[in-house]
Formats: sequence, structure tokens, C-alpha cells
Amino acid sequence: MLRNTLFSISPVDGRYYAKTEILSAYFSEFALMQYRVRIEIEYFIALCEAKIPPLSPLSEAQCAYLRNIYHNFSEKDAEQIKTIENTTQHDVKAVEYFIKGFFHNTDLAKYTEFVHFGLTSQDINNTAVPLSLKEGLENGYFPLLSTFITRLQTQSETWAQVPMLAHTHGQAASPTTVGKEFSVFVLRLQEQLSLLQHIPFAAKFGGATGNFNAHYVAYPQIDWLTFAENFVEKKLGLYRSKITTQIEHYDHLAALLHNLARINTILIDLCRDIWTYISMDYFKQKIKAGEVGSSAMPHKVNPIDFENAEGNLGIANALMNFMAEKLPVSRLQRDLTDSTVLRNLGVPLAHTLIALQSLQKGLDKLLLNETAIREDLENNWVVVAEALQTILRREQYPQAYELLKDLSRRNNKLQKEDFVAFIDALSVSDAVKEEMKKITPFNYTGIYR
Repeated sequence: MLRNTLFSISPVDGRYYAKTEILSAYFSEFALMQYRVRIEIEYFIALCEAKIPPLSPLSEAQCAYLRNIYHNFSEKDAEQIKTIENTTQHDVKAVEYFIKGFFHNTDLAKYTEFVHFGLTSQDINNTAVPLSLKEGLENGYFPLLSTFITRLQTQSETWAQVPMLAHTHGQAASPTTVGKEFSVFVLRLQEQLSLLQHIPFAAKFGGATGNFNAHYVAYPQIDWLTFAENFVEKKLGLYRSKITTQIEHYDHLAALLHNLARINTILIDLCRDIWTYISMDYFKQKIKAGEVGSSAMPHKVNPIDFENAEGNLGIANALMNFMAEKLPVSRLQRDLTDSTVLRNLGVPLAHTLIALQSLQKGLDKLLLNETAIREDLENNWVVVAEALQTILRREQYPQAYELLKDLSRRNNKLQKEDFVAFIDALSVSDAVKEEMKKITPFNYTGIYR
């Protein structure tokens, strides 16, 4: 099937497809079918391993035959399921019938009715979706975010000793270092990533209304709770929500989405800070021959990577926050509103991946303009007023704060010589005066590690 991205409705499958393609294996319609097939087959194998009468453990060859159905799942298979669905008008039932077709004319034919035995469609969906999300994050999102954090940390260490004027409320404030300001974002991202990795990928598995009604009525002697626990947690590697309605309650998924959105919010904050530093000329950007910054103004090199990232992070958060608020709400034992929402789960992740790649590209283009940074520090000697009044307070000098306040507010363009004259006029020891004279906007940067 040829696909032309020029006709895609969403840019994640069009303009940006090269950046989001990895997610197709986890969040596309094709992927959902494949994961459903995988769950159905692993469930049947688990029934056999549990020796649910008349089933018995399968041979290695039989297991391999069944698992190859999802291992080798093809576009032709997906189209066959869609064809079946045209008749059934039910997507999960179509998967069941598709799998049963592989039982015909084999030694498994007599066990055909144990495919999808006792299950409702949500037992498949609410295990397939969290499994696809788990593997999608592990293989698509976590590596990219971790690489970006490492890159950001490397850059923060490179710039750790470069003094920079801080700006609180948009005004000159106590100096910091370039590296320290980037370290702030490194730590924030590391901590939120750690929290994210502790949120369980929750699944529901318990029949039509969560009580194993059909399973129990057919086999009351079987411990279905233990069976489900083993199947979901040991075989699939998910966390089984113990008491549910027909569907997973999505509380853990909501927590995961909120955590992802929180990481994106930190990245938006980073985008805006870097954008502002570029506008202040603290950073310049590498350009390639032939690149155009503006169609009208030849001199411009726009911070487009950070703007692109911010826009995509905003879209991602709008969707994630909506999903986190919507999914845990369902009428009585279930309504179908979660189904169409879950089909879009990959969309905010795709926008997040686009943003991370844009951020990485933008970070790689940054060139520190130490000249501009030093000039800003040199033009703002006023920031050492805080240091001087603090030392004077240590010395119990009367009204130390008020003295510096009066000095700095009379002239907010104070220079080094102004402070030297102020210090010389103080009634303090020569040692304290020398201590104070050593303070400059370039060394008054404190500590942060």
C-alpha cells in the first residue's frame, strides 16, 4: 500500500512522519490488531498451561505455530481482519474469528472454542493497549528523552563556570552561571522521569463486568483470580487492577499521562528560557549554507527549533490532560467513550517525540556568546549590592540594607569605582574592606552543587 504523506490529515503522519515512524509499531491501527492477536494467543496458551479441561500444555511446535501468527503479522493479515469486521461490525470479534482460522485443519481444531473463552472485548483491549504503551515508551520515548537529558547535562557541565547575569522578574539579579541554569532543567527532568518509571502499566482482565462470571460458571473449581494474576503480571509484564468494572479504571494511565505532561511542561519552560537567551544575544545559532531564517529579512536566524518544540509540546499536553481527565470517567459498568479516545493515545506521544527531536537539534546549534554575557555583567555592577549589604549585616553594621538600597536606587548604573568609593567610606576594618572589594559580578555566583 503506497502512502503519500502529502495527503495525510495529521502532520504526525505527514510532514513529521520521519520523526514519528517508530511509534507506528505501537499505536497504529495495524499495531492494535497485532497486539490484540498477541493477547488472544497468549491467553489460549495460558489456558492450556493451566490445564483447563479438556486442554493440556501445548508442545513447543504448537506454541511456535501460534506465536508466529502475531510474530509474522502482516498487512495482508490486518486487511483480512478488516474484511471480517465488515461483517461482524465488531473489531475484537473479528480478531477472534481471524485466529480461529489458523486452528482449522490442525490438531488444535477441536479447541477452537477456547479462543476468547469467557472474555469480553475489554479483556483484550485493556491488556493490548497498556502493553503497547509500555513497549512504545520503552522503545520510542524513554531512549529519546534519556538521550536529551544526557546531552543537556553535558552542556550544563561545559558551561558550569561561565558567569551570567540572572534575571528575576525580567530585571538584573544576583549572578548565576550558564551551566547552573541548565542544570536546573536536568534535575527537574531526571526527577520526573524517575517518577514516571514507577507508574504501573495497569490492565483489566476479569470478564464482562470484572467478576469472572463466565469463567466461574463454567469452571467453579478453578482459581481464576490467581490465573488472571499470573497471566497479566508474569506472562504480559503488566500490573493487574484487582477490582474493576468491564473496563480498566485508567487511574494509573491518567497518572502516567499527567506525568508525561509535567515533563513536557518543564521542556516548554526550557524552550522559552533558551528562546529568551537567544533574543538577549546570550546565544547565537549555527547555520548551514543555504538555510533561510526569514523569507523577507536576510539577517535573521530564527530560534525555530525551540518554537517548533514548544508548539508540539503544547498540543501534546492539551491531548494528554484531556485524556487523563476523561478516561477515568465511565458511566456505570462502562460506556464506549474510552474506546475512541484510546485510539489517539499515540498522537500526543508523537508530538512529544517531534518536540524532543527539535530540542535536540536546537541545542546542537547553540553557540555561547560570552562577549554579550560579559558585557551584561559589566553593565550591572549594581547586583553586588546584595553581597555588600549581607557582609555588613554579618559585621552588625547599622542599617546595612538601607545604605545599599539608597546607593543603588540613586544610581542603578553603578560601576566598580562607585562601590570602591562606597566601601572606602565605611567604618569597618581594612580586612573587611578588602573582602568586599574582591566581589564582582563575575565571581558573585554562589554554589549549587
